[in-house]
Amino acid sequence: MVDQPATELPRTARRLPNQRWQIAPAKPELAQKLASSLDLSPIISQLLINRGMESPETAQLFLDPESLVLPSPLEEFPDLAVSVELLEEAITNQSKIAICGDYDADGMTSTALLLRSLRALGAKVDYAIPSRMHDGYGINKRIVEEFHSEGVRLILTVDNGISAFEPIARARELGLQVIVTDHHDIPPQLPPANAILNPKLIAESSPYRGIAGVGVAYILAVSLAQQMGETKGLISPMLALFTLGTIADLAPLTGVNRRWVKRGLKLLPQSKLPGIQALIQIGGVQPGEGGEKVQNSKTLKPEDIGFRLGPRINAIGRIGDPQIIIDLLTTDDYGIALTKAMQCEQTNSQRQQMCEQIEQEAIAIVENLYVQSLQRDRVLVVVQDYWHHGVIGIVASRLVERYGVPVFIGTYEHETVIRGSARGIPEFHVFEALQACHDLLGKFGGHKAAGGFSLPATNLEAFRSRLCEFAQCLQPQHLKPLLKIDAQANLNHINQHLYQQLNILHPCGIDNPDPIFWTPNVQVIEQQIVGKGHIKMTLGQTIEHHRYEIKAIAWRWRDYFPLPPRVDIAYKLRENHFNGNTTIEMELLGVRLPQQSSQFFSPTSHKSRATFEYNQRQYTCGIYDNEGNTELRVKNSEGKVLVMQSGNLVGLLGINRHEAKHVDLSQPPYDGIIQAAFQALSLPASTV
Repeated sequence: MVDQPATELPRTARRLPNQRWQIAPAKPELAQKLASSLDLSPIISQLLINRGMESPETAQLFLDPESLVLPSPLEEFPDLAVSVELLEEAITNQSKIAICGDYDADGMTSTALLLRSLRALGAKVDYAIPSRMHDGYGINKRIVEEFHSEGVRLILTVDNGISAFEPIARARELGLQVIVTDHHDIPPQLPPANAILNPKLIAESSPYRGIAGVGVAYILAVSLAQQMGETKGLISPMLALFTLGTIADLAPLTGVNRRWVKRGLKLLPQSKLPGIQALIQIGGVQPGEGGEKVQNSKTLKPEDIGFRLGPRINAIGRIGDPQIIIDLLTTDDYGIALTKAMQCEQTNSQRQQMCEQIEQEAIAIVENLYVQSLQRDRVLVVVQDYWHHGVIGIVASRLVERYGVPVFIGTYEHETVIRGSARGIPEFHVFEALQACHDLLGKFGGHKAAGGFSLPATNLEAFRSRLCEFAQCLQPQHLKPLLKIDAQANLNHINQHLYQQLNILHPCGIDNPDPIFWTPNVQVIEQQIVGKGHIKMTLGQTIEHHRYEIKAIAWRWRDYFPLPPRVDIAYKLRENHFNGNTTIEMELLGVRLPQQSSQFFSPTSHKSRATFEYNQRQYTCGIYDNEGNTELRVKNSEGKVLVMQSGNLVGLLGINRHEAKHVDLSQPPYDGIIQAAFQALSLPASTV
């Protein structure tokens, strides 16, 4: 055994992400059969199987959404014909129409889509969007009465209204007509509107079932334009706005969403809407480094919208004035559009700074007050003054990623009222948790994964206690963020050819996630902190005496730096364009200590004794039982023994256990000796 001073034990920052990996079961026979039927590689077939497409027919419809036979929306939505008739009549009579939208990306793109299309069809139309800070979500009586005083005859809600019984009843009392277009869950009592368009009211089997608010607006606008015989020049800009809103709202990319988004992503780079072009320019979406213009791009990808365009729109809805987005997406003046896009950029930078500051403050509160009791409480309730309500939902999501428990985060609107956001984990129903606290709350709403709420400050501790009671439905094994992984790949599999094959799955998003692969036991060759706490690294793997290396990035992983020298990794693949060169890189989503080692701690699975050579020195090794704990022991010719227990990076080194010193097994030379021992124990006896 090499006799070196004991290395420093792993410090707190050596901890790894607290995750549970769910690796999809491999179905090689079915994958091969599907691959042969569709002329695909088995790995692509396995990805399709993981997404529920096990027959050639369902897979073909997914791969070629244009082959999907769509029923007419007029047949699917019972009130669509009535809605078209009401709007056509209002346009003919020049009755004033008012749109009431929402302040998120879905609501603002829906509002812009209908404003553009109705104005192009000759309508007299205006809009209002409730203030996130002062009004909260959805149409209210104040907006209804303002519309009435302004001479509005027809109200059109977008991305809201399905639960607004009282405001819509008030509108009807005042003699106004109301069309509700929404996609949120159906309440026990529908509002008394003249017409309601909501995909939750149609058959679950309908291809239109998964559309977002902007999808409902798109169907209504296209149907109206077709009815009036005025579709020329309208469909493309509406499809661009549909694509922007659908992806930014995280709508499922299946059914018609997949078909229309795939078309829209091709149209966006060439869109004639100045607002789209300005967003693309400011967002830095242009591909390549050679000065190519956006127009030369064949298509965009959902992540271009999800990570670049969408956040700049959503930032305005969170902390800015939604009118900026409406002006951006409805103007035909590129100068105005560029000014508005720059305002989006500035607001998004401000939003990022807010999120970073609030996240760090929230983490400090959790670490000081709650981290020791998480296994008992199984839920986090974090409240602080002066936090901006518009961004605390983002921070809640980050805390869920970090701690693996449901998070309810709030801030004081004033001394007596707390307003908050909630984010859940797969085994926890946020809306049901809020319902269980209904007597302690003011307003609340949401769904399984997320919600919003307000409550009197005096009820905070009772609210925390009630949520802890509700969270006892969770088991300890649930309290880790879930990472769903598609398939195993080694570094020699990762190349441009595989990446191009993955493109047939695009557009990826909700219900069709980007493929996630994992690779066991890779070496972290180099690593450094870059930017705002990201880890940039070079990873390596030796396969049949050949060395393979790849670059990787782990976003916002400062707390896990430095990573151990050997880890299992989970990742997505992405292209990097630099200096005219295109390379494939990894975006790390998870790491864990090498699980390869755990299989060797079962003496029945492999040889329990072996000999091997490492760096020209002879060693013996074996799997032993030590008072119920299974451990690996490696002995050199001088009688020194290195001891490792399953999953533990801290080992023992010495002639005997009582005088042994602690060593960091993830550091050289111990990591190499351990790996050589594992290899020796896994080889057939005749080859050792």
